Amino acid sequence: MDTIIPNDSCHPQEHKHAAIHYMLNRMNNYQMSKAAKEQEYNTIRQIMYNNKYNPSTLNTNTVKRTGKQENKDTQKWAKFTYIGKENKYITKMFKNLPNKISFTTNNTIGRILSHKTSSQLDNSGVYRLTCPNCNMKYIGQTDRSFQIWFQEHYHDFKYNNNKSKSAMHLLENHHSIGSINDIMQVLYITKKGCTMDTIENTTHIKKPRMATKSMIITK
Repeated sequence: MDTIIPNDSCHPQEHKHAAIHYMLNRMNNYQMSKAAKEQEYNTIRQIMYNNKYNPSTLNTNTVKRTGKQENKDTQKWAKFTYIGKENKYITKMFKNLPNKISFTTNNTIGRILSHKTSSQLDNSGVYRLTCPNCNMKYIGQTDRSFQIWFQEHYHDFKYNNNKSKSAMHLLENHHSIGSINDIMQVLYITKKGCTMDTIENTTHIKKPRMATKSMIITK
């Protein structure tokens, strides 16, 4: 396998160069003959070329660690989702603070594979329901799967329970209920916590015409 993070991928430079640094350190630290080392060097250059890096920029020196190592137990980090060069401008605000900056990405192999092998409805996060009769929108969140939440929503509608606010709207106005594929839209996939709350609140702010006060109620 000669695949590493491509140079044109939306990843921070630290992530892109990690594999190259690892291969260089391995080449310099392993006991090998001059011929084997030269072959390894050419292999690294080919890998770089295949992944759209410029092999002429290859530095054969071992990556050196200088200075004292930070205490990992006391060091505070601020995590940012990397979206491109714009992140660099944002993180400049933290350069005079003791917090270290760590980048994370959403376009990971695991995330891509999970989207291909499982339905969105098997995840948790923020969703939107649309009333089939009046087109009113309900924005909410669930820490269970969307599939399970909708089954409970359907149960509340069928047996006239008052647990689901969206089901109450249908019952009070004598409206019908549609299938999960017809009336539910997955807005964001995320786990329970502050991130989910922030996304839901931001969705309400960004899309005020898509819901009324009576419908913006989180179950």
